[in-house]
Parts: sequence; structure tokens; C-alpha cells
Amino acid sequence: MRRPNVVVVVLDDLGFAELGCFGSGIATPVIDGLARQGLRYTNFHATPLCSPTRASLLTGRNHHAIGMGMLSDLPAQAPGYTGRIPRSAATLSHHLRASGYGTFAVGKWHIAPRDDSGPAGPYDRWPLQMGFDRFYGFMRGLTDQWFPALVRDNSSVDQPQTPDEGYHLTEDLTTQALEMMQTHRAGRPEDPFFLYYAPGAMHSPHQAPASFIERYRGAFDHGWDEERERRFQRQLAEGVIPPGTVNTPRPPSVPAWDDLDDDAHRVFARQMEVYAGFLEHTDQQIGRLVDYLELSGQLDDTIIWVTSDNGAAHHPSRAGTWAKFAANDVPTMLEHLDEFGGVGTANHYARGWTWAGTTPFQYWKGYSWLGGVRTPLILHWPARIGDGAAAVRSQFAHVIDVMPTILDAVGVAAEPVVDGVEQQPIDGASMMATVDDEQAPSPRRTQYFEMLGSRSVYHDGWRATTDHLPYPDMWEQPMEGSTDFAADHWSLFDLAADFSEARDLSAQEPERLQRMIELWDAEAAANQVLPFSDSPDRPDSVRADAGGPGPSRRILFPAEVPVTTTDLFASSFDLTVEIEAGAAPSGVLWAHHPSPYTFSTRPIWAGYVAEGRPTVTFGFDADHVLTGGALAGGRHTLSVTVERASSGEVALKLLVDGEESDAAVLNELALPPVSQLYIGRGTGLPRGDYHPDRRFDGRIHRVVIDRR
Repeated sequence: MRRPNVVVVVLDDLGFAELGCFGSGIATPVIDGLARQGLRYTNFHATPLCSPTRASLLTGRNHHAIGMGMLSDLPAQAPGYTGRIPRSAATLSHHLRASGYGTFAVGKWHIAPRDDSGPAGPYDRWPLQMGFDRFYGFMRGLTDQWFPALVRDNSSVDQPQTPDEGYHLTEDLTTQALEMMQTHRAGRPEDPFFLYYAPGAMHSPHQAPASFIERYRGAFDHGWDEERERRFQRQLAEGVIPPGTVNTPRPPSVPAWDDLDDDAHRVFARQMEVYAGFLEHTDQQIGRLVDYLELSGQLDDTIIWVTSDNGAAHHPSRAGTWAKFAANDVPTMLEHLDEFGGVGTANHYARGWTWAGTTPFQYWKGYSWLGGVRTPLILHWPARIGDGAAAVRSQFAHVIDVMPTILDAVGVAAEPVVDGVEQQPIDGASMMATVDDEQAPSPRRTQYFEMLGSRSVYHDGWRATTDHLPYPDMWEQPMEGSTDFAADHWSLFDLAADFSEARDLSAQEPERLQRMIELWDAEAAANQVLPFSDSPDRPDSVRADAGGPGPSRRILFPAEVPVTTTDLFASSFDLTVEIEAGAAPSGVLWAHHPSPYTFSTRPIWAGYVAEGRPTVTFGFDADHVLTGGALAGGRHTLSVTVERASSGEVALKLLVDGEESDAAVLNELALPPVSQLYIGRGTGLPRGDYHPDRRFDGRIHRVVIDRR
């Protein structure tokens, strides 16, 4: 008998209350349909951030126990924070592939170490080396939806279309996932498949086709206070939250909607319209996967999970953003209102919408409060659930339970030794008993949480949570809390009677609270949580060696893939390009693009030839342009010197064949530490005379970078 297919959908930064079937007014008909034919789990938990959740989901282990105590981008020396999943924690994909499944990963990866995620690897923690047959997506924590940094298998690739031709990343990812499933079905019809589908949605930048955004014009003019109350009432009506639940109050870092002026209302309402359009568009893409499974006769016996990697995301600025490296105050955003969500933007909604997204809980992503870790979970499997569909399950479960549940459901045992490496214990437990019986016990009695010093622990229906805040302030803090571990206050909650973690019983139950704190200590000791820090930048946090600034000299040649550069602008350097020009040369010589975390689709700086004249532009916002005289045909050497002074000033010079042609002095040149350097081509949007698709029509012999 053919075993069931498995599709795991991991959305990004989607709060507990943002799907229609979990209380939102946003249209998510496909996901809601899966819930009506499946089960909704309302007591399911992730970690507070994305990399740790994804690592735990794919391995079945607690995130610190596999070195993913924080983001994979910020490794530290302590064993729980290396950002490197050990070989002793083989993935779900490995076990399924070993038992005959085809395995495909599409979308966001973000569990390879930061310095291993560039085009040259190392690849040992990339998808194909961790149990997947095929991969298409992006390696880091986010990317632009219009101009993504794409990888196929182990190679960087260009996007197949431009936005003007109708490109959007989520649509591209879905098309690729469909092709993988269809190819597998055609060639191996008797073998099941596992698809890990992890789009960039709903992580910022919030970007969607304009038609989807326009569907929500005016839909959020009532503001976030009213929106949260509406979601709360829908949750009660849907049975997602029990009667007697308290809708926790607005935190001090979120202003009352009625205290804002009309301009702020227009800007903030539009931010939420963009988010809603983005989510509905994503739901539609999931619908394409569901339609294929139904048309091919596979839907009833395909296990589909839909969940999120953490609670709704707040932005470091309470007001949100419309673009990176631009003013994000209300007056500026108002001027660009009609651009929101489009090409060249980097939208993120204001913190009030984050709060609405975690209804009825307190706080959000990054914290171990329920708002940061309680996420929606939908399980669709008609062949098994049958007449029990459309039910709610309230058993406590955690993301580490996903892998053992799937292995249990498909009848595959985890191998005790993988590639000669003895495997560490799987921390999760199967949830299958809860699928068949709403009265079944929870798969676990105890679970700890920790992120950047924010700590909590669950045990037998009780939860203890600290008020600790990251130090130094990594963002505007949501509450009055502690930045001193010795002074942290632990709150205590009886979740059986207090679903939303609203009533602190620490004063009434001091002995129980002490036992809970001791339990957290024991779990932390058992899972490599200690030693831990509340900020990667705190003086007592020992960071891992990121490989330094790179070699003092690099010689590069034109290539289809970019080269990763680290901290190039942290010191002075020279860049020299040796070219052979034709009679009327033109095109891109180099283009230096920021990492995906800047959301910028324009280069940091670029060198090109326009109308025969060599030109160099610097900066994200205002361009600083250096130009030279018209080039004659033949061989030339173009050099740019970047001299960084201790005062912060940066002196720039352009030399053509050794002679200075132009110069400028900038007050500062603030640039990201990790970026991509393209030789002979560019990517993203044009700026001025720079057109990324215009390759140099002569010959580039080589590019030499010398650090000083």
C-alpha cells in the first residue's frame, strides 16, 4: 500500500490570529478550507525566532540541543549557539528519503551558518546535503519578493522574469514546487513525496501584486484596537479560544488608535492593507498546490501541515517602514502611500498591527511570552481524520513534535545511526493520538523556552515567564521589564483557567513558582541553553569567528554568480578593473549589492560605462557620482580608491589609466557587513544611467580588490 505524501507549509512571522480560521478578517479561503476538512491545534508552540523553529521542526530536537539557540546568522562560541546543526541530528527529510520518499524543499532555508550561505558554500548544511533531493529558494532569513536572491540546488540562479513581466517570488516558488511534485509523480508513481514549502511570506518586506492590496482599501480604517477586538470575538465564536479568555491589554509601546492623527491613520491603515493583500496572495498560491493534489487524486491521502515559525513580527521602529535607508516617519510615508508593497519598497506594518496579530496574547516574535511562541497549526489528512474534521484540538504541543508525528503517521522509524554517526535523542513526541481522540493526553508535559534572555517554561498546564528584555536595546521594548538577569521577575500562569497568560499568580503560588524556575534550570542544563546571553553584541557574549574581513587581495573574473564579500567597506581599499573597450563601450563593470537583510534592490555602489564614459555611483539614497572622460577603444585600467579616515569621512577617487579623473569626500558611508559583488553584470533596479541588464560589451580581463 502506498504511503501518504507529506506537505509541510511553514509561513513566516504569521501571528496566532492572522488566518481567517483563527479569527482574522483577512481572506484565507484555501487554508480555512483545509481547517474545515482537518484539525485546528490551538495550543501549538514554536520558538520565538525563525531559524531555531525551522531547525527544530526538521530535526525533532530542541533548538539549543542542536546549536540553534539563536539565528544562524549570529553564531556564538557556546555549544547551544553555534548555528551549526550537528550530524547527530539527522533531519526528517533524511529519514523519509532513506525510506523511499522523494524529498523537496522550496522557499526559505535559513538554517545554514551565515558564512556558509554564499554562492561558494560550504554546502554541508544546505538542503541537498541535509536530506532533500531538490531545492529552489533562498538561503537567508528574508529576501525581496520582486528581486530575490535565488538558489537552485547548490547554485545561485537568476529569477526567470522581471516584475514588469509579472514576477513575484511566492508565485515562482509555487510553480517550482508544482514542477517537482509533477515530475516525481510521472517518474516514480508508486513512491510518496515530502514537500517542505516555506515561502518568504509573511516576513517583511510585505510586497504583493497591487490588485491584492487594493482589495483591502479602507478595510482597516477602524484601527488596531478595534481590529484586535474583532478578532477576539471571532475566536470565541469559532471555538479557537475558550469562554472566559481575557483579551490582554495594549502594551505601553503601542499607542491607542484614537490618539493618532488622520495622517497616521492613513499611513498605518495602508500598511495593514499591504499585509492583508500579501497574505491573501500567499493563500492563493497554497491553493495551487492543493488544486494539483486534488486533480491528481492525491489530496485525501496527503498529510498537510500549515503553521508559522513564530508569532507576529514587530519592527524596531514602532511606526513600521515603507523603504529601507529612507525616512520612515509618517509625513514621508504619506508621500509614498501609493507605492506601498510595490517594487523598490520594504514594507513592514506598525507595531499596533503586530499586537492585533497575536490576539489574545501578550507581545510577539522574539519573546518567550505566548504572543511570541503560540502559533496556528492546521492538520489536513482526510484519509485518517474522516468524520472528525473541522474539530479543534487543545493539547499542548511543540514544533519538536512535528518530525516524530510525521514519522509515526507514515510508519518510518528514525535511524539510530546515520552516515556512521550515532544520533542524539529526539526530544519531540508523536501527536498522532490527538489526531484520533480529542481527549488524548498531550504529547508532552514539559517544555522550556528561551530567546535572547527571555525565558519561560511549561509544565502540566502551568507556565512561568520572565520579564527579561534583550540588552542592549535591540528594538524599542514592548514592556517595562528587566535587563538584569538577577532582577528578572517571573510571572506564573494557570493556562487551564487562563488561556491568554493574563493573570499573574506568582504572589499567590510562590512555592509552585519556585519549582517551575528550578524546572527551567534543569531543562536549560540538559539542552545546552547555558551559558546564554541576551544580546549577540553584549560584551560578555562570545561571538564565533566569522572568518574576518577576508583576504587582503582578491582577483575576480566575470561570472554568472556573485561573490560574497565581508566588511569590505570597514577599511580602506582599492578596486581595479582591467578592460578591453570597443569603439563605443557601454555596460556594467561591477555592481555591489547589499545582503538580503537590507531589502535594497539597488546597488551599494556600481561601476559602469555610459555613453563611453566610466562612471561610479555610491550610496543607497542620494547618489554620489564619479565620472571620467570618454574611453577610446583598446585596453584600459579603471581604479577606485576608498580611503576611510578615523573621523568617519570617506575619500573616493576614480583613476583612468593611472590618472585621477574625479574625486569626492563623503561624511560617512554606512554599508552592510555582508554583500554580493557581481562582475560584468548587475541585478535589481536601475539607478540613473546604471542599468543592471546591460552587460559590458567589451571584455573584462579581471577585477582586483586590495584591502589596506
